[in-house]
Amino acid sequence: MSRIAIVTGGTRGIGKGICQTLRDKGLAVVANYAGNDRAAAEFTEETGIPAYKWDVGDHEATLDGCKQVEAEVGPIDVLVNNAGITRDGTLHKMTFEDWNEVMRINLGGCFNMAKATFPGMRERGWGRIVNIGSVNGQAGQYGQVNYAAAKSGIHGFTKALAQEGAKFGITVNAIAPGYVDTDMVAAVPKPVLEKIIAGIPVGRLGHADEIARGVAFFVSENSTFVTGSTMSINGGQHMY
Repeated sequence: MSRIAIVTGGTRGIGKGICQTLRDKGLAVVANYAGNDRAAAEFTEETGIPAYKWDVGDHEATLDGCKQVEAEVGPIDVLVNNAGITRDGTLHKMTFEDWNEVMRINLGGCFNMAKATFPGMRERGWGRIVNIGSVNGQAGQYGQVNYAAAKSGIHGFTKALAQEGAKFGITVNAIAPGYVDTDMVAAVPKPVLEKIIAGIPVGRLGHADEIARGVAFFVSENSTFVTGSTMSINGGQHMY
């Protein structure tokens, strides 16, 4: 029987690429999404991957959603925490709601999904958790104190949970993507995006499937000695 993977924010952008790659690697994949029913329906029609709707920032909804997936599909062996939003602005202009929503979904969603799936992985003695951080969580970014803080928090969350999971056969790793050609990046004003690309040594944006291949490594049997690690996939934009 195929291992079951769930990808949050899985119906578009990087999440969609991850879903398709894991499916092609032989996993039984489920996507989670929060709001765009039309995009989710198109995703399922195109890929054959079922999509379940709930807000990962809502603790009870996440617990209930994962229970539904396990009842209808089976126990969740692989968790990819990809869901995220932006509410950009300088601190001077940022509202508490802008701060709180990004923290609630981007970082809180990782906690909620782990709470829902980690116990089962622990009982079965096997699990893979991959958290999608960001180059902006590593290097910071003007106008993104909320997003950068949440994504930086994901990297700390990864290292701490990896220590808890290791003795139970659960690995916990992170990927820090750079700028990828998704709808989120397409919304960046063209002059700003041109400056960003100019600062990427390989001279282009990344592709969703390039991030997905990193995820596929972390969830495979080839990575059993890798946990608590962050893989930077950013075209050389940030090196340390």
